[in-house]
Order: sequence, then C-alpha cells, then structure tokens
Amino acid sequence: MRFYADLHVHSRHSRACSRDSDLAHLAHWARRKGITVLGTGDFTHPEWSRVLRESLVPAEPGLFRLRDDLDRAVLEGLPPSCRGPLRFLLQVEVSTQYRRGGRGRRIHHLCYAPGFAEAERLTGALAPHGDLASNGRPALAMDARDLLEAVLASGEGSYLVPAHAWTPWFGILGSKSGFDSVDECFGDLAGHVFALETGLSSVPEMNWRVSSLDRLRLVSHSDAHSPPALGRNATVFATGLDYFALRRALETGEGYAGTVDLYPEAGKYHLDGHRGCGVRTEPARTRAHGGRCPVCGRRLTIGVLHRADALADRPDGRRPPTAGGAWKIVPLPEIAGEILGVGPKSKSVGRCTDSLTGALGPELPLLLEVPVERIREAGEPEVAEAVERLRAHRVRRDPGYDGTFGRISVLGPDG
Repeated sequence: MRFYADLHVHSRHSRACSRDSDLAHLAHWARRKGITVLGTGDFTHPEWSRVLRESLVPAEPGLFRLRDDLDRAVLEGLPPSCRGPLRFLLQVEVSTQYRRGGRGRRIHHLCYAPGFAEAERLTGALAPHGDLASNGRPALAMDARDLLEAVLASGEGSYLVPAHAWTPWFGILGSKSGFDSVDECFGDLAGHVFALETGLSSVPEMNWRVSSLDRLRLVSHSDAHSPPALGRNATVFATGLDYFALRRALETGEGYAGTVDLYPEAGKYHLDGHRGCGVRTEPARTRAHGGRCPVCGRRLTIGVLHRADALADRPDGRRPPTAGGAWKIVPLPEIAGEILGVGPKSKSVGRCTDSLTGALGPELPLLLEVPVERIREAGEPEVAEAVERLRAHRVRRDPGYDGTFGRISVLGPDG
C-alpha cells in the first residue's frame, strides 16, 4: 500500500505549540489531511509519555493506534470520506547544545523508537543532560555523536534523523551552528544515519546538488506546532503498516516513494535577509554586500538557498540513485483563502475545506491524486483550476527570509 507519513510532530508540552496539540486533535487532523502514520512527538516528556501509554495500544509491529473509545470519539467528528486508518509511531525532537571545533553547536534531531521500553531507555539516558520536563523538545548538553550512540543503545530498531537539516540556527547543515557534512557531525557513527529531513525551506532538488548526501534518503515532515499544520510536508511510503518496514525503506529504498513538500520559497529561511530592515536578498547580492545588510550594516541571516549553494558540488538536474518522487503542494486552506479573498484561518475557509474534504476525501490525496475533472464536477471550478495550476507548478512565489514566511499564490500570473 502507498500512504503518507508525518513523523515530526509536537504535543502541547513543547514550547510555542498549540494547547490543542493533544492526541484527539492530532488524530482528527491527521485523518483530515490523509496521513496514515503520525509521529507522537515529545515522548521524553514525562506527562506526555504518561498520556501516550494510557491512550495508545499496540497495533502492527512498532506502531500504535488510539484506544477504541478514544478513536470512536474522533471518528464521530469526521465525515465518512476521512475515516481512514491511523497509526502512531513513537517520536521526539531533541536539541543538542555543545561546542566543537571552536564553535557553538545547536543541532536538532528526530529520534524514533519501536516501543515504550526502548523509548524509556532513551529517556533515561538523556535525563542527566537536560530538564526533560520543562519542554517536549528538550535542550540537551551533549554532543550529537553521543546522542546518536544513546539512540542506538536504546534498543534494536531505534534510529535518528537530523531535523530540518538546513535551518540556519538549528540544522545540521545550517549556516549558523551546523557542519559541512553529516559525517563531520557524527564521526565514527555517521554510517548509522541513513535519512535526512529537508525542512520547510528546502526541497529534494536542492539537496541533490550535494553529493555527500547521495547515500541518504530524504524525508519531509510538518514539524507541526498545531494540529491543522499536519501534512504540510510528508513522506510517501509504499510498504505495509510496520515500523520496521518504514525504517527498512529509509535504509534500503525498498518501499520509499519520496516526499511531499511546500514550495521552498514558502519557508521562513529560504533567502538571505534582515527582517528588522525589511531586506531580502538572493545569494549573489549577499556576496556582493559582503554578507551584510545594505541598510544597517549588520550581518544578514544566511538562508537555506545560499547555504545549499555553498555546499553544492554539482549543478541542478542530477538525480542520485537514492532519490524518490518530489511532489509540491500549497495547503488547501491557503488555496481556498486565495479564492475567497480571506485569510486561511477564517471561518469561510473552514466551511469551504470541510465541504471539499467531505465530498472528495482528505487533503493530500485531493491535492495530488483526485482527478481535476472530479473536483470540477463537485461544483468547485475555481478549486479545480487552482489544483490544475498547482500540479503544473504554475505558481507565483514570494520567498521567505530571516524568520518571515514566504507566500505561494496559485491564481493570477505565473511566477
């Protein structure tokens, strides 16, 4: 079977995350989006760990489902078209903060475990290095290489994926505190890393230009801080429902189909810039100004495109043998908001997307798979036109920079 997985999620116990990020809301929105396997987020947080143990029951190997009574309540709030299967996979994002090579390093990682016993062992190993109860995304005073060693020691099947790899401050390849390669970060254990999360400001095509990444499968996930943000990025698998099958797909490519991504210009660190002065620059202009803001003279925040250019050792167009499909989307609420001339969180957009998913099924299949003519026959000609333009990449792009999200438009002149 082919399905969508979103394996970078946060609970209400992570800072700057919605109080609605509980299992019921996450399950509701995952089904609305068309996600079949969802990360739990935050399994090292003691309160969230307790909730997970009380609310999830074993399903297929290494996967869990909501307890029957809880799942029935979720399904009752969904139209029949959005009641597909949903499984949970134990996941947490952690930040390692340390010094190496004369520089401060703050690198974020995704850690996965096939069961509560493995998750508990990893939690115990991390506890001496940070306050796990203060944040669902804990900050740990430990080297990234030592974190990987702890993940591997927690049990057979546990694994680590560097998170949003190109983000300036917190990515393994980021301009502020990252490294120039995965091998440099993890040293003698680098061979145990077999996947890399691209992040919201990056897409596979940008990563394909860096030959040192060829051995890695690229994954994409939402990093959702609220349930409606689920599925804005996702990874596509063609395996059975099985934790170990998903892991094997990332290691070997067997069952790995590719990723679904926002356009990278939508991310808030795509281009270089200085938000305080409203300055947004392409890499060439940044270099011409010596990396400084042309208005105030301060150093610009170097974005993902610039950093990828710096590490690239080949031109666009090369597909490594590990590459999968690379699909692009604009979230359905943003499409509806553009059509209606209102914000994507408005009530009218909610009514529109409720009607669309009720009639045509979850959001990701609607955007990528449902025939355009079927959308038109459902009485939504403007949505059909927008989806047709989206699939042909006929969009207008207003890139993000220095913490400011970009905007992708599907109506009007092409960008």
